[in-house]
Amino acid sequence: MKTITIKQGGMFPGTPHQIYELWMDSKKHASFTGGTVKMGRKIGGTFTTFDGWATGENIELAPDKKIVQTWRGEDWPTGHYSTITIRLLPAKGGTKLLFTQTDVPTAVAKDVAEGWRQYYWGPMKQTLAE
Repeated sequence: MKTITIKQGGMFPGTPHQIYELWMDSKKHASFTGGTVKMGRKIGGTFTTFDGWATGENIELAPDKKIVQTWRGEDWPTGHYSTITIRLLPAKGGTKLLFTQTDVPTAVAKDVAEGWRQYYWGPMKQTLAE
């Protein structure tokens, strides 16, 4: 199976701590994605988002700095996971978020890339601005 790497990111209002908590707290994560979220907060902890559509596991957690998780969509090939890395860098006026997702199946890559923009980055920015 062919895979690609997705790289996205940008400036977000709020502190690295606010963004880390928005991602890692189940209720806060659900508040901006609109689906049921169960987010483990320890390394090895599992998560589900979008009512169970996406699942994965925490690989590395550096509070307020970095989140590394395995991640897969329900419609992906059985047993195939990608790895997402989110880096949070303090910046003037907010936080610079750097996002990388490796091993994304080419067949779903366009939809996955658009999904991050539509269901994560836009709603996160709006939530943090409120």
